[in-house]
Amino acid sequence: MGIRENLQRVRERMAEAALSVGRDPSDVLLVAVSKTVEPERIVEAVEAGVTDLGENRVQEAREKIERLGRLARWHLVGTLQRNKARHAVRLFDMIQSLDSVPLAEELEKRASREGKRIDVLVEVKTSPEETKHGVEVEGLEALVQKVLQLEHLNLEGLMTIAPYSEDPEAARPYFRSLRELRDQVEERCGVPIRHLSMGMSGDFEVAIQEGATMVRIGTAIFGPRPYP
Repeated sequence: MGIRENLQRVRERMAEAALSVGRDPSDVLLVAVSKTVEPERIVEAVEAGVTDLGENRVQEAREKIERLGRLARWHLVGTLQRNKARHAVRLFDMIQSLDSVPLAEELEKRASREGKRIDVLVEVKTSPEETKHGVEVEGLEALVQKVLQLEHLNLEGLMTIAPYSEDPEAARPYFRSLRELRDQVEERCGVPIRHLSMGMSGDFEVAIQEGATMVRIGTAIFGPRPYP
């Protein structure tokens, strides 16, 4: 199937997952992850109704955004190094991978110079896997408090990545953990946490059942990626 057909099927599955737990499907935003996807196919996805695009690497995103422009809202969903913060602030509408106080301070400095407020999600390491990134659970509240003090960062929510598994149900505890952490942060910090970004092509339905308000889906829309 083509991108339009894939997108329609993904939206149907998203709606079914939301309705299965009494949620409104319109409360869940689809971020189409376009890493390694050619610009022409990204345009095709936007023409089919995609409003938000996710990129993993700043340099790849820079080339695409310079070519395609602001045809959608761009999210950085991959790990961000501090030395790329300047470019990230200029390029992206939302950074989903804020994972440390030093990175928050660097983003604040760069956003201040740009005269821009940027939406951010705090990435939380809910999995013990060493390959996963994010702030440790024990440091989440302190990082949230720091972000709330920064004038040019707008805290929109939390993000996590579950360990890969062939069984989508294996991801459920990690998604539930992020939802529970959201509730704790709201209570302790006295601030509403709008978004939970969790769930990808292999487990987004479980994520929606556990409260995701954003799902980051690439393969199910664009097909397998041509990794070297």
